[in-house]
Amino acid sequence: MLKNQEHRLAIAPMMDWTDRHCRFFHRQMTSRALLYTEMVVADAVIQGARERLLAFDNAEHPVALQLGGSDAGKLAEAARIGEAFGYDEINLNVGCPSDRVQSGTFGACLMKVPDLVAGCVAAMKAAVTIPVTVKCRIGVDEQDPEPALDALADGVFDAGADALWVHARKAWLEGLSPKENRDIPPLDYGRVYRLKARKRNEFIGINGGIQSIEEARAHLDHVDGAMLGRAAYHTPGILAGVDAAFYGARPYAFDFAALIDSMAEYAARHIEQGGRLGHVTRHMVGLFHGLPGARRYRQILSTDATRPGAGPDVLKTAFAAVEFGGAAAEAA
Repeated sequence: MLKNQEHRLAIAPMMDWTDRHCRFFHRQMTSRALLYTEMVVADAVIQGARERLLAFDNAEHPVALQLGGSDAGKLAEAARIGEAFGYDEINLNVGCPSDRVQSGTFGACLMKVPDLVAGCVAAMKAAVTIPVTVKCRIGVDEQDPEPALDALADGVFDAGADALWVHARKAWLEGLSPKENRDIPPLDYGRVYRLKARKRNEFIGINGGIQSIEEARAHLDHVDGAMLGRAAYHTPGILAGVDAAFYGARPYAFDFAALIDSMAEYAARHIEQGGRLGHVTRHMVGLFHGLPGARRYRQILSTDATRPGAGPDVLKTAFAAVEFGGAAAEAA
């Protein structure tokens, strides 16, 4: 069972965003938040290029692998592979509203078949020794979120799930795009709070629309953990306050110069291995949001860092454009 204090704050799995470079970057600002991979389909883990799909830097711990799928045997095998790679947790995606879920193979459509999800969790639990968790929505399409979420939660916890993270929106698989599903269905935090009140002995975390550290902390009056998504990606500087706000670390002035040095060294290693600077810096564009010089910083990363042959010195040049002592905030 996950201890409530271990994962009070997590950074959500986000397709095309939370790759290994993003996670390494985020880890430089918080040593304790739980990081998640992008969703990886179980078939790809089993049959694909595992090193490319699953490799990560040791600095990323604690880090969870999120799997997509609905075949219990394949998910169990993929979970075993993930554990062997060193992941700290395996998470099953029951919330993704992507077009690909229409085939019924993974994601939010699984909210309609809680018994199948429970069977998948049981198989994964039997296959690994690390925690197995689930991330879901409060319901899909015309489902009533009250019985729908209860059925899913009861099933996965009876099957041995160690935690349930709930995106506090429905997913509309008919009529809304994946992007619209992140904004249009209304948030219903109260539904997640009611689930926690009913599942007092289980770890329930909340996700969806949380914009700040302060908002995340407020949710902890009702649930066990809070998960930041787009706010962590678009304004990653807020993560520098996570360890003090959630894990009792002593507040301190974060050393952004040291962060840039660390990322430059990391980027140099990536380039030596055949990568490009832009693979790393694309996740760093929003770091200095609101500070004088932030616009110039973004311009450099968006242009110079993406050019063939760009090296880590570009990152340091961009950082030099930021003014930390100014009182006026530059428009975003």
